[in-house]
Amino acid sequence: MRFDVVTLFPELFGAPLEVGVTRRAFESGQVQVKLWPLRDFAEDNYRRVDDRPYGGGPGMVMLAEPLERALAAAKADRGAPAPVVHFTPTGRRIDQALVREFAAGPGAILLCGRYEGIDQRVLDAHVDIELSLGDFVLSGGELPALALLDAVARLQEGVLGDARSHQQDSFSDALLDCPHYSRPEVLGEGEAARPVPAVLLSGHPADIARWRRERSLELTARRRPELIAAARATGKLTAADEKYLASLGL
Repeated sequence: MRFDVVTLFPELFGAPLEVGVTRRAFESGQVQVKLWPLRDFAEDNYRRVDDRPYGGGPGMVMLAEPLERALAAAKADRGAPAPVVHFTPTGRRIDQALVREFAAGPGAILLCGRYEGIDQRVLDAHVDIELSLGDFVLSGGELPALALLDAVARLQEGVLGDARSHQQDSFSDALLDCPHYSRPEVLGEGEAARPVPAVLLSGHPADIARWRRERSLELTARRRPELIAAARATGKLTAADEKYLASLGL
């Protein structure tokens, strides 16, 4: 798959695509990323890509013409249709289900806004999907774009050391992930000692699986009860799950 990124700050994409396990997806070409520096598509001597908003007010607005030239170049270079994604607080919140959709698709053209925003005529004419990281405001669309790229890359075959890793992620089964433990077996000494839960040392896979499922259910019910409601509505909770939740009074 291929992602084309239209951005004022292509340098922000350097290290995140070159470090960590997800770099495997980018180095191998499983996920191709091509950057389109927006100032390359400005035609005046100052390489201007923004101007004051009509109607007055603070800040600057990204100009339509450089953006449309950049989008046209990206579309022509791809040679095949792809959705244009714009990152904005007004968009659909990114979740794991959406990430899986992108991970199974051909990629997209990612449009990273800055300043007060993008000329609305560009959005009306070219954008297919608007996405958001959450109910807060960032300086631009680069961080959400990087978050999407990372989330998609880690789902590609062979990227994670163990293919089961992403299957146990939060939201993979509509719930939050359970707690995890590693060495030492006991952390600290005396009254301050904090041991690993005994069941994880038992060597009984069924007991361990049930313990992890119950911790996941409890954590989700206490912190994100709406996820429990959604899992219940879609039939993703078993009779054993419901019995355990009932024992918690949740």
